[in-house]
Amino acid sequence: MLLLPFIAAYFFFLFKYPVIGLYTCLFLGFVATGLTRYIDAPLGLSIDVFLALTLLATFFQRFDSKNWQELKNPIVASVVIWVLYCVFQLFNPEVVSYEAWVYAVRSPAFYMLFTLIIGLLFIKTLQEVERLLHVWLAFSVLAALYSFKQYFIGLDDAEKLWLSQNASTHLLFGNLRVFSFYSDAAQFGAAMAHAALAALILAFGKYSIGRKLAYLVCAGIVLYAMSLSGTRGALFVLLVGIISYLLLSKNFKTLLVGACLVGGIFFLLKFTYVGHSNYQIQRMRSAFNFNDPSFQVRIKNQLKLSEYLETRPFGGGIGSAGYWGLRFSPDTFLAKTPVDSWYVKIWVETGIVGITLYLLITLFILLYLGVKLWKLNEYRVKQPLLALYAGIAGVFVANYGNQLLGQMPTAILFYLSIAIIYNLVSGPSSTKGIHHT
Repeated sequence: MLLLPFIAAYFFFLFKYPVIGLYTCLFLGFVATGLTRYIDAPLGLSIDVFLALTLLATFFQRFDSKNWQELKNPIVASVVIWVLYCVFQLFNPEVVSYEAWVYAVRSPAFYMLFTLIIGLLFIKTLQEVERLLHVWLAFSVLAALYSFKQYFIGLDDAEKLWLSQNASTHLLFGNLRVFSFYSDAAQFGAAMAHAALAALILAFGKYSIGRKLAYLVCAGIVLYAMSLSGTRGALFVLLVGIISYLLLSKNFKTLLVGACLVGGIFFLLKFTYVGHSNYQIQRMRSAFNFNDPSFQVRIKNQLKLSEYLETRPFGGGIGSAGYWGLRFSPDTFLAKTPVDSWYVKIWVETGIVGITLYLLITLFILLYLGVKLWKLNEYRVKQPLLALYAGIAGVFVANYGNQLLGQMPTAILFYLSIAIIYNLVSGPSSTKGIHHT
């Protein structure tokens, strides 16, 4: 009863300023999964609720169809094609559980479409972009600091209980892989790499010395947290993101220096044993070892899945593999075979037709935005957009190793980045986005 006035006030402001719903979803993306260790409730569904409420509030605010012009673009059109394909998966003869489809389709399809729509409608100016970046980096630093508490001070009772059920992946040779308040160490490490990449690129922008130092300190904190997570795939977020940034920055001297730096890091990890006594460096070095046992297990699983899918061009149905497969159809082949990778999951559930369509659409978006950024010469707005684009490119590649786009907050930040870049370089509000600072 005491909370009712605050709840009423929240909904009043939500329907007056729907962008509040976007930040609510971002906040929940950071903390909802972690809170499930303490609260026995489906908090993951809260993101769905607030996405829907934000869209409803937007509809009431923009009832006139003239206010939806931002959505008439090739990015939205391509995503709608993918969403329709996912809906048509309901008629896939291989579907075992329609209930699993309801839960599983949210992540690859509806989160993408809804977040993209909200981002296109509400994040249109450089000021709004920088506000979002700062909120993201602040939450990332908070998550990193909490992971330091886990590593140096210890876990609380709820985290110990969770670790007891996940010790095989999070307690290796007596070393804890920290997970902060994220779903697991892999997601946490990739998210830290994503934030570090953005902070490093922003630090090279034309800002004040104090602001540059703040970005560098932020990058250092989250990079250290990434190393404590023991997540090997996070390295590819950084490496691919840095290469993307160097190419699109069109500064060929910086490109040469950066290429040498990235190449040097790769050489040290792949061909030397420098720092090998440090466990975190050992973990990172194993990312480039194709004879690594866990990598070989993944390859064997993919070969088994390939044989199974030879006669199933549309896959086994959305929700047939991974967590939802184990929950709703635990005795099936797909549920019992680990998929690990986001792309393998898409391939298994939607078939060769689905993964081909998904990759073509994603590559189209990357190339479309990349070309627009290449032509953009307004440095003040280009630097934060390059930070976002580098993150998209890094996550796109790292998705092969982990299901990054199946987890928050990486998914919501990935889709928001697409919307933001489009708005400021090619959308109907691009001129406003560049000049309104």
